[in-house]
Amino acid sequence: VQLQASGGGLVQAGGSLRLSCQASGFTFVDYAIGWIRQAPGMEREAVACIGSGNGKAYYAADLQGRFTISRDNAKNTVYLEMNDLKPEDTAVYYCAADRSVNVLAQYFTASYPKPSLPDYWGQGTQVTVSS
Repeated sequence: VQLQASGGGLVQAGGSLRLSCQASGFTFVDYAIGWIRQAPGMEREAVACIGSGNGKAYYAADLQGRFTISRDNAKNTVYLEMNDLKPEDTAVYYCAADRSVNVLAQYFTASYPKPSLPDYWGQGTQVTVSS
């Protein structure tokens, strides 16, 4: 099983990035996928997740409108389009997969420990936004 996150980099505030999460080794269409980020010294937090199949998208309340998650089941890939980036968006962005979107949605709240952990995690891609 592999979740390969890519597309991170250094961008100025107000810029855009498109992250990709390429999955292999499991039945991609049956899994919800989430983008979960971790800034230095902070807990992991979800920015967006999308249900299995042609699943519904969910966003962190303060990010909706700037970030868009989508999936291409034919390519086993989930995308995160990030616009109007801010320095506070600086973090390592991980993609994670679970059969239940509710497991991923746990990361929209700050409570720890999480009752359930996602089945699979990717290795993360660094996003750095300069002011």
